Amino acid sequence: LPWLLKVLAAEQPLSLQAHPSLEQAKAGFAAEERAGVPRTAAHRNYKDANHKPELICALTPFDALCGFRTVKDTARFFRVLAVPALDALAAELEGPGGLRAVFERLMTWPREDRAALLEPVVRACAAHKGEFKAEASTVVELAQLYPGDVGAVTAMLLNRVRLKPLEALYLPAGNLHAYLRGVGVEIMASSDNVLRGGLTP
Repeated sequence: LPWLLKVLAAEQPLSLQAHPSLEQAKAGFAAEERAGVPRTAAHRNYKDANHKPELICALTPFDALCGFRTVKDTARFFRVLAVPALDALAAELEGPGGLRAVFERLMTWPREDRAALLEPVVRACAAHKGEFKAEASTVVELAQLYPGDVGAVTAMLLNRVRLKPLEALYLPAGNLHAYLRGVGVEIMASSDNVLRGGLTP
C-alpha cells in the first residue's frame, strides 16, 4: 500500500524528529546505498527512497511539539528564564543567522559541555510559573527522561500544542516534531525514513 495507518499510544514523549521530502529521500537513500551503509545500521538515516508526510487525529487529549515557534516568542521565553546561555541564544536568534543558526548550534553542542547548558536551564524551567509554564514543565520532563540530551533545550524552539479528541495535526516534510502523550490514529506515506533530532538513544 502507498500509505501506513496505525494507532499510536504515547505514554511518554517520543523522539524529536523530521521526515524528508521525496527528493531528499531519493537522494539520501541513493547516497547511503552507494556508501554501502547497511539498511539495518543504527546510524543509517534513509531506509528507503520515499517521503513520509503524516497526519495524526487525536482519540484522547494529545500533546505534541510541532514546528518552530516565532523567533519573537522563543527569544522572550529564553530571556524570561534568566539563564546566561539562553540570553546568548536569544541574541543569536534575533541576529542575522536567526533560527537556523541557533538550531544548528544546539544540534552540534559539544557533548562534554551539555551539562553546563542543561542544568541551569532545567532549574530555571522548574521554577518558572509564568507565561511559558507548560513549555517549561515539558523541558523538565524531557530532561528527566533523556538525561544529557540537548533535545530538551531544542524542544524550547517548538510550538507546544494540545489536540482535543478528533482534532488533527498535519506534519509535512521537514517539520520538526515530537509526540508527548496521548492516543491517536496516524496515517502516513509508506516509509521508515526518520531524521532524529534528539530525545533518543
